[in-house]
Order: sequence, then C-alpha cells, then structure tokens
Amino acid sequence: MGRWEPNARGRLAEAALGLYSEHGFEQTTVAEIAKRAGLTERTFFRHYADKREVLFAGSGELRELFVRTVADAPESAAPIDALALGLDAVSGVFVDRREFARKRQAVIVANAELLERELIKLASISAALADTLRRRGVAEPAASLAAEAGVAVFKVGFERWIMPAEKREMAQVMRESLDELKTVIAGG
Repeated sequence: MGRWEPNARGRLAEAALGLYSEHGFEQTTVAEIAKRAGLTERTFFRHYADKREVLFAGSGELRELFVRTVADAPESAAPIDALALGLDAVSGVFVDRREFARKRQAVIVANAELLERELIKLASISAALADTLRRRGVAEPAASLAAEAGVAVFKVGFERWIMPAEKREMAQVMRESLDELKTVIAGG
C-alpha cells in the first residue's frame, strides 16, 4: 500500500456501501471497509468518524446549500417558490449519483438506527429552512409549514427518483412532486 492513494474518501464510501449491501450494516467492520478499499483503518478514520458517517457525510453541506439557496431567493419569491429554488439546487448534488443513492437508501431503510438518523437529518433541514423563511419575513406558522412541505417534497421526490424504473433527472421529479403538492393544497 502506498502512502498516498487517490480518491481515498470515494473508494472508502464505495467499499462501505458494497459491504453494507452484501453483509448488512451491523455485520460490516471498519477493517473490512478499509481492506476492500485497499487502505488502512487509520486512513478510514481520517475521512470518517465512524462507519455511519459514510452514509451521512455531506448532509451538512446539503442542508447549507438548501438553506443558502432559499435565503438568496429573490425577495419577491413566495415561500414555496424559494423552496422550489432550493430543491433545484439540492437536485444538482445528486447528478450522476442515482445508483449510489439507491444503494444508500436500501441500507438505511434496513436499519432502524440509520433510519432514525436519516429522519433527524430531515428534521434538521426543516428547522433550518423554517428559520431561513422567518428571516425572510415569513410569519409563523407559515414558515414552519412551508419548510415541512419543502422537506416532504424532497423526501417524496427522492424516493420516486431512486425507484428502479425512474430515468428522469431528480430536478424534474422534484418539480413534479412540488406541483402535486400544490394541486393537493388547491383542492385538486
């Protein structure tokens, strides 16, 4: 093993996801992940705090992108339209990552601890979006309702996007999911 290996973080993530899919999250060790990636355990811990972090790395950046995009939306944008811009921006993160997202989601839904963490991540995004909307002048409860709706659209759109038969880009699926929500709210 050389001292420096290119794309160690990506290789560790791929190795971990493969092992989680094959053997289950609980049954997979950091040593096995490092070995499959052709790296050391020490290298693993330079990139990830623990084996759960492989699945949740980047969630803070995703939340910040969503929040920043909503915050930077034109002042005239309605809350739902600001959230739509955020959904478009977040969709860009997933370009060319559908297969990874499918495998990741399968691992998460198979493990109650991981599913709980995923739900906490979504709640954190909602709270941050509600705070951002309040700073944009949206009153309560509208800010919290809009933020929760935006996260619901993200969750439903994401689940639709990772379906095996789905071929469209995530942004299109998100826009359709948002349109469906608007139809439901309008009583259609």
